[in-house]
Amino acid sequence: MNVKKVDLSRIKPYGDQMDDGAVQLSFTLPVSNGPRAREAARQLVNSMGFSEVQIVFSEDLSDDFTFFIVYGKTEKFVDYNSIKAIGVESPKMNMEQVDEYISTNIGHPIIVVGATIGTDAHTVGLDSILNMKGFHGDSGLERYRMFEVYNLGSQIAPTELAKKVREVNANVVLVSQVVTQRNIHIKHLTELVDVLEAEGLRDRVLLIAGGPRITHELAVELGYDAGFGAGTMPSDVASYIASEVAKKLL
Repeated sequence: MNVKKVDLSRIKPYGDQMDDGAVQLSFTLPVSNGPRAREAARQLVNSMGFSEVQIVFSEDLSDDFTFFIVYGKTEKFVDYNSIKAIGVESPKMNMEQVDEYISTNIGHPIIVVGATIGTDAHTVGLDSILNMKGFHGDSGLERYRMFEVYNLGSQIAPTELAKKVREVNANVVLVSQVVTQRNIHIKHLTELVDVLEAEGLRDRVLLIAGGPRITHELAVELGYDAGFGAGTMPSDVASYIASEVAKKLL
């Protein structure tokens, strides 16, 4: 089988065949579903520079809103070789390796306090990292022998979280933010940093943020030690925590 070598200096979206530029878009327009709405969606995507536009799905969300899924093609490309991105760097270990690493290099369980803060009521991401069941067969931190986990749940005020950190003498604070409308997650995350600093706790803990719109770069900019986005596995977080807490003891 002959496989075409990819030119990383000019990579394009891939659909049915290499370099076809095929893209799938989804969006909502504030109009009722029908032929006119579908044409509006087609023209909108055309105006973005896409060609061969196909409206493959449209559905009423309500009387005045329609959701669309659209296919199109683009001639745009990026030079992958020139791209630089900031990410969390840590050794990759499984649960048994993390437990052994902590036992050998730290000598006692790491205490983790986790919550979703502010008005955010979503705990799926937080629970996938902390709860025993974990995510996609990757066990959560509660199942690890060398983690002591306190999952406070949702809509926790930063002051309440700081109180728990002091009460249990936590080593790690892990917060999840899912709701991002009008950048409310930025406000919540910043408030927590301010509270921890005011309480004299910031330098004592490893502070981690997570969520679908969280990047490591954003987290560091807001005053966190690390940020984990969509697709993060519990063992990714566990490995990072173990290695960083060990560094703090050096």
